[in-house]
Formats: sequence, C-alpha cells, structure tokens
Amino acid sequence: MDEFDRRAFADLVNAVVMKCFGHPLNSPLSEPESKHLSTEIEESTGLVIGWRSVKNYAAFLLNPSPDKQENPSVATLDTLARYVFNAPVTTEAERKKTEEHFPYWFRYREQTGLSTKPEANTNKPKKERWPVIVAGLFFIAAIGGFLFFRQSSVEQVQEDFHTLDDDYLTKNGWLVQGKNDQYWARRSEQSGRLTLFTLKGDNWPKTGEIPRVQNLLLREIQTDCFRTEVHFTDFVPSGNWQQAGLLLLEDTLFTGKSIRLSLSYNDYFGGYDKPGEILIQAIASYGKGDKNLEEFIHQPLFPLANANDRRIAVTNLKNLAFRIEKQGQKFRVLYSVSPVDNFSFKEITAYEFGMTPKYIGLFALKGFVDSTALMPVSVRYFRLDGQRCE
Repeated sequence: MDEFDRRAFADLVNAVVMKCFGHPLNSPLSEPESKHLSTEIEESTGLVIGWRSVKNYAAFLLNPSPDKQENPSVATLDTLARYVFNAPVTTEAERKKTEEHFPYWFRYREQTGLSTKPEANTNKPKKERWPVIVAGLFFIAAIGGFLFFRQSSVEQVQEDFHTLDDDYLTKNGWLVQGKNDQYWARRSEQSGRLTLFTLKGDNWPKTGEIPRVQNLLLREIQTDCFRTEVHFTDFVPSGNWQQAGLLLLEDTLFTGKSIRLSLSYNDYFGGYDKPGEILIQAIASYGKGDKNLEEFIHQPLFPLANANDRRIAVTNLKNLAFRIEKQGQKFRVLYSVSPVDNFSFKEITAYEFGMTPKYIGLFALKGFVDSTALMPVSVRYFRLDGQRCE
C-alpha cells in the first residue's frame, strides 16, 4: 500500500467510524465498539469484516508504526466503502459475480485523490493527460489479472496427522481450543492418527452449562466457497451423546451461527421401546440466544438390537468419512462407511443456510453427562479445498 492508498484508507476508516458512532476516530475502539461496528457493517452490506480487524485498523491509524503494518485486502477496502456509500446489500458470491473489480473502493479512492492530491491539475491539455489514462488502464488490467490468479490459487490443506507436536500444528494453521492437557497429551497414541476423546462438553445449549468442546482442533477458512472432508477409523459410538465429526463456526465462542455434522449414538425414543442405533446427525444453530436448534439430518445407519447387529456396525465403521461442499448458502453433505478405505461417497442432503463459516473444527464429545464413558476417536485424514464460488 503506497502513501496515497494509506491516506485514502485512513480517510475511509474515519468515515466509517463517523457514520457508525457520529464522531471522528480520535481514540482506540474498545472491544464492544469494534464488535458493534463489525455487526453494523455486516447488516448494512451483507459482507463480513471481523471485529478484531476493525479494532486493529483503528489502532494502527491512530498510532502508525513502521514495525507493524496493516494491509487490508482490496475486498475489505471495498466493503468499508460500500458501508460509507450505503451500497445495496450483497454476498461474497454475488460480489464475485458482478463486482469483482471492487468499484466502491476505487470510487472512494478516486474521490479522495481529487480532493487531497495537490499535484492534480484539471487544466492540463488533454494530450498531456494521455499517459495518465494509459497508466490507469494498465493498472486496472493488472488488478484484474491479480484477482484472476488469486481466485485460481485458492487455499488447499491436506493433513495426514503423522506429525502432531504443538509447534507443527500451530505452524500449519491449527489451533486447539478448550485444551484438556491430560487427554491432549494422548493425541499421538496411534501412529499416523490423531486421537481425540469423547470428553464432557457440547455446543448444544443446556441450562446451567456454558457451551464448550474440549480439545477442539480448529483452523480458519479462508474462502467463502469450499469443500472439506474428514476420515475416521474404527469409531463405533456406544453411549448416548457420544459423537465425533466436523464443526463449522462463525466464531470460536459459539455465539454465531454454526453447523455440526457427526456420527452419534442414540437410544432415547421418547418412551418408545426401540433398540439403540448409530446415526448420522447434523444440526444448525443461529447462535447465542437461539435454544431451538434445527436437526436437518437424522439418518440411522445401524440398529443395535443384538450382537450380530453390533458386529455389522463394527465391520462397516472400519472407515467413516464425511464431506461438506459449500457454494453460496447451499451446504451439500455426503458420507461414506465401509470396511475398505476408498469407498464411494453418498449424498445425504443439500441444505440452505445463511451462514459464512470462518472456522472448521474436528471434535469428539459426549454432551454434559457423566454416565456415558469416554472413548477414543481416531482421525486419519483431513482436507480443505477453497473453491471459486459459482
């Protein structure tokens, strides 16, 4: 970011603060103020800028330092400009379709330039302005090429869990939340596998309990559209609420929207006498304060009426895999269970949900109960591929 862009950026952030709070940026934004501003931007534009980014931008502009630079993406600058200009609400997918050139940022930048660049001279002869016009065209072409290649080289992550020391995980973008030191120390018990345990906790709200998932292994999602999958080995749940799978989260505090996909055990049927079952479950949450979650997948896989049923379940759950594909607001969910590790995926459902996940997590839990036993869960493979939004 050159000096002119920095001035435009500073002016833009000040305009954003002025619009939201009614006063210029003259002191650092507190955490509540940053969260409020982040929410205001999302509600006004339909696009997301995290509250920590908002807070950091304000702090940097008040106390610029050569040792720590803030370089917001062109998309972020465009979102801020959209907020100032009261642009129509959109989505990331829609913006990529129709406004990939980020017109609001360049419009704001141009207005800032007309009013603040002292060397601007509108009385120049037209032929003297031709080099400027040509340079501008080259600049726009360069931006277009940059955006094309950036979209073509989206994030790709593959993890086989052969190395599990904390330094390696941190370096490769993983974060452990709700760490239980006793059981996290056992994560390498099986060679070439990540071992989690169905510890007490849940992101499903319960009176008197704070949502938490112990040893939740998280990483950020860098793209709006993506495909992800996870593979488990020999996981056969046998007690109520015992489960493992994938969590998609808008934030790490369980306050925003989320989707949880898991293999689970159930023997509660509202008073009916039925054998326990192993099932695939997916639930969607609208976030803090919304206690009535939506179960959009409840697919029984194996009834457990007798020892033979149990043997069939154990054999087929030698390998379990989940896949989630996100395009716009559509989440396509697939699964695979098989004695062999290369069985085909089957689609369960395609679910529409207005959510932009920022984090994906690998988890195991047993709910807020003490009666269900802990059991190990072996994860052998994870993949996350960013994709272009169609």
